Amino acid sequence: MLKPKKLALLSNYNIHLFKRDLIAGITLFIMLVPQGMAYAMVAGLPAVMGLYAATVPLFIYAIFASSKHLSIGPTAITSLLVFSGVSTLEAPSLGSYISLVLLLAFMVGIIQLLLGIFRLGFIVKFIPHSVMNGYTSAAAIVIGLSQIKHLLGINIGNHLQIHQILMDIVNVVNETNIITVVIGIVSITLLMLLKRIAPRLPGALLLVILSIVVVSFLNLDKSGVKIVGSVPKGFPLFSLPSISLELIQLLIPMAITIALLGFMESLAIGKVVAKKEKYRINPNRELVALGLSNMVGSLFQSFPVNGSFSRTAVNHQSGGATQITSVITGIFVIITLMFFTSFFYYLPNAVLAAIILVAVYKLVDINELKHLFQVKRLEGWIWIITFLVTLFIGIQWGIIIGAVFTLVLLVNKSSRPSIVEMGYVKNEKTFRNVERYTQAITSDEVLILRIDSSIHFANISYIEEKIKSFLKNYGKVKWLIIDMSGVNDVDTLSIDTLEELIDQSDQKGITVLFASMKGSIRDTVNKARWNEKYTEQMNHLTLEQLLKAKGLNIEKSEKADPHIMDFQI
Repeated sequence: MLKPKKLALLSNYNIHLFKRDLIAGITLFIMLVPQGMAYAMVAGLPAVMGLYAATVPLFIYAIFASSKHLSIGPTAITSLLVFSGVSTLEAPSLGSYISLVLLLAFMVGIIQLLLGIFRLGFIVKFIPHSVMNGYTSAAAIVIGLSQIKHLLGINIGNHLQIHQILMDIVNVVNETNIITVVIGIVSITLLMLLKRIAPRLPGALLLVILSIVVVSFLNLDKSGVKIVGSVPKGFPLFSLPSISLELIQLLIPMAITIALLGFMESLAIGKVVAKKEKYRINPNRELVALGLSNMVGSLFQSFPVNGSFSRTAVNHQSGGATQITSVITGIFVIITLMFFTSFFYYLPNAVLAAIILVAVYKLVDINELKHLFQVKRLEGWIWIITFLVTLFIGIQWGIIIGAVFTLVLLVNKSSRPSIVEMGYVKNEKTFRNVERYTQAITSDEVLILRIDSSIHFANISYIEEKIKSFLKNYGKVKWLIIDMSGVNDVDTLSIDTLEELIDQSDQKGITVLFASMKGSIRDTVNKARWNEKYTEQMNHLTLEQLLKAKGLNIEKSEKADPHIMDFQI
């Protein structure tokens, strides 16, 4: 297992670095308190659990992390995933719901820890950027719509499909509390204004304080404004989650999803800051750090946590130098839990909903969709499929179906590789694709083809059909030369098929030759005894070298058609 680092305390740690970490830690604390409480609400949990998730996990991560700047804690997407996974098993209002969330956090931690120990962090690379971006954009919309009930002061079902959320809202919109709506609109407006005119001010915390004062002074809770209410005081108690094989089977799909997505989000923002600060992040160490944070955190009533884009950026901008910032943040959160939770009694749910909306709206990345369509339309369609599935089928299905759809497209593309005819471009003195280079010289008797893919069982039939189609269209061909420069692998079935092609062509008076055959390919076909059966075919020469070796001199023909190559044997 990876050994823990020394709590980011290097031998050159000094008072100057501590001052930087102190300022950044306090800044993060001011930001994390309202965000943590808000994201707990997204997860269907009591607001205080957002503070619990900002204590023990921060200390554990600081010990084991390789990133100096990543700020972990509750995040919007992870909180929504928690809600989507557990609310289908238990109603959020029940005490057993919290037990399931804590078990889920423990399972997420176990998965991340095992992935880190066995150095399997690379598997997140199999989730394409287009899938992740489409998923995040849709999840942000779902998060936003799920908070409408708090902005309107109404009660709706625990749905995560936007059409069902909208239908529920329409059915009970007449129960809207006008005062709550005003609080929500004013909160969003103030947050947006402060971000624009005074971005360094802790807008969310100022809004929380202001709203608590206004609601308590005017007794707005008695006018139907829903408030947080009593927030338990004290450090989170140690407790073991209830574990059973049945519950593990029910939660494992969501645990895997949260573990992988949480790691991807953490690694992405961590790498950005590390690159700016000129140090490297160890992905497997990050998995271990996150895994232990979630495992140990779950024993102290924390729901799943991961790195936060916004808080990490703020940490970096505030001058944070080491993971001591996380320790300082956690200490201030603990102080809040010990002495100041009673101050949150009159905090309106509408204010927390406003904080969430302002935090997530930028996650809807339409510009990236435009970019994908501009560069690669296929990736744009993958984005749309993932986006729509997440919105209308379910947030837990978005990533899965998006990734499967991508895999199907890749398999389909792999089964139909590019096979192009080559011709000689005299002014460049090389062979090029005749479709791209119309001036390329070709010959009636020599057909040169290039295969731009490894050859395997899924595409060999297509390759065989394509080659035979070329031969049929060029009836006078005596030489078929296949450029293998783009082939990195070949399997047994493909070797058998190529042997049939060689033998059948030979019977028709056509000699099949291979050019630029790589050493690894020659090693493979040697095991099929090509070094005995097909010595002429098994060669590493380039097209030019092969033609010269066979006595085929490339000269421009004096025929009427200037694009015909005259091969003199």
